[in-house]
Amino acid sequence: MNDSRAMTPQPTTPVTDPAGNIQPESTSLYREAAAAADTVSRQLERNDATVRELARTLRDDTPPFAATCARGSSDHAATYAKYVIETQTGCVTASASPSVESIYAVPLRLRGALYLVISQSGASPDLLRSAGAARLAGARVVAMVNAEGSPLADLADTVIPLHAGPEHSVAATKSYIGSLSAILHLVAHWRQDAGLLEALRGLPERLHQAFAMDWSPLVETLADKRGLFVLGRGYGLAAAQEAALKLKETCALHAEAFSGAEVRHGPMELVGPDHPVLMFAQDDGTLAGMLQTAADFRKRGACVLVAAPGATGRQALPIVPTGQPMCAPILAVQSFYRAVNALAIRRGRDPDRPPHLAKVTETV
Repeated sequence: MNDSRAMTPQPTTPVTDPAGNIQPESTSLYREAAAAADTVSRQLERNDATVRELARTLRDDTPPFAATCARGSSDHAATYAKYVIETQTGCVTASASPSVESIYAVPLRLRGALYLVISQSGASPDLLRSAGAARLAGARVVAMVNAEGSPLADLADTVIPLHAGPEHSVAATKSYIGSLSAILHLVAHWRQDAGLLEALRGLPERLHQAFAMDWSPLVETLADKRGLFVLGRGYGLAAAQEAALKLKETCALHAEAFSGAEVRHGPMELVGPDHPVLMFAQDDGTLAGMLQTAADFRKRGACVLVAAPGATGRQALPIVPTGQPMCAPILAVQSFYRAVNALAIRRGRDPDRPPHLAKVTETV
């Protein structure tokens, strides 16, 4: 779901077959997720000069810390930003709650900080107040926003457009992937990392491949379930958070996201026979522990779906190989989007129109 005001009209009516079943390829969610590769291509072409200049400034005047400010799917992108910025630059990155300014009116000490605001519409009142207060406090405000002419863009020192174009489905997809790639683009230039920049240039083609992956085991496993755990760690935690939200929004599944480490501190006691678990993992220092957690859950009789290098068996979800662990969660989420669209339809729901949600979500 978006974090604020709708940018576009409601989605068009999806196509149904003679039995009244929605055709998966006819939904806005499907079409918009499929366009994520084009979003990334536009970003890399159109944003490069702006991102290079911002990165040069960050190298010349290193911020003491970074703070993120976002809601909904954009806040999951902020989780990704935390891990990418911290692991690649050593700059401590924290999540700033918009309510501290918009509800409690407490000024934060942000002088010299990098203040990263992520939003599709750039119009939610709480984000605007937080961004304005951060700038007054002496932070460098960077807006990653889909609406270039939005109020948030007017408040920012630097605007990095997402270039995702309009989204009609309530569930945001291409703008989320665009947020992740924009974060990676900035950090690659900040670090002057030629290898990461090369991986980014190959990302659009890999996104096409990821969208074609067959994740039907997820659809079959979750077709009649009521809830599940979704796990990730490090760069993959944001993928788990995003997947859990989409499962709630589109499928009415009680999906809860956990760190692969934190789930062992209590929540795993809830996992028993036939309890579904969806796991995202990438090929870095977290992989061995995540696969061990999957094995431990299977010993309890849990039904564990794993999107990870080295995963095998009928509940292994295929992934696009990548030599860059930071790209892996982006590709896995793209495969997931196609699957969750099919799952919602399998459960008798229109993924574009959750009955109790709307595209407009303003918070103060």
